[in-house]
Amino acid sequence: QVQLVESGGGLVQAGGSLRLSCAASGRTFSNDNMGWFRQVPGKEREFVAAITWNGGRTSYAGSVKGRFTISRDNAKNTVYLQMNYLKPEDTAVYYCAADLGRQLVLSMRISQYDYWGQGTQVTVSS
Repeated sequence: QVQLVESGGGLVQAGGSLRLSCAASGRTFSNDNMGWFRQVPGKEREFVAAITWNGGRTSYAGSVKGRFTISRDNAKNTVYLQMNYLKPEDTAVYYCAADLGRQLVLSMRISQYDYWGQGTQVTVSS
C-alpha cells in the first residue's frame, strides 16, 4: 500500500522553526515531483511548496517564500519542509503530496497530485 506520512508538526511561538518530514512507503517517488500544501478550517487547501523529482527546482507560495525551504532525500524516499520565522498565519494542517504526472512544471494545483498524506498540525502562537 502506498503511503505518505507527515511528521514534525507541533506548537511553536512566532518566529520559531519546525521541520516537517514526509516519509513515503510502498512506492519509490524518486521520479516524481512532490509538494506541500496546507489547510485551515473553513478555507481551501492551499499550495505551499513543490520540488522536482531530482530536487533541482523548487517553487513556493508567495506567503512563505524566503521563510520555508523544501528539500528531498530520494535515498530515504522522504521530502522535507523547513519552516523558519513562523507566523501565526502559518497555523494549519500541512499535507505532503506526490505528483505522478512526470511533468516538467511544478504544479500548484491540488488536482495535479495523486497521493496525499494524512497531514500534520502546525500551530504558531503569538
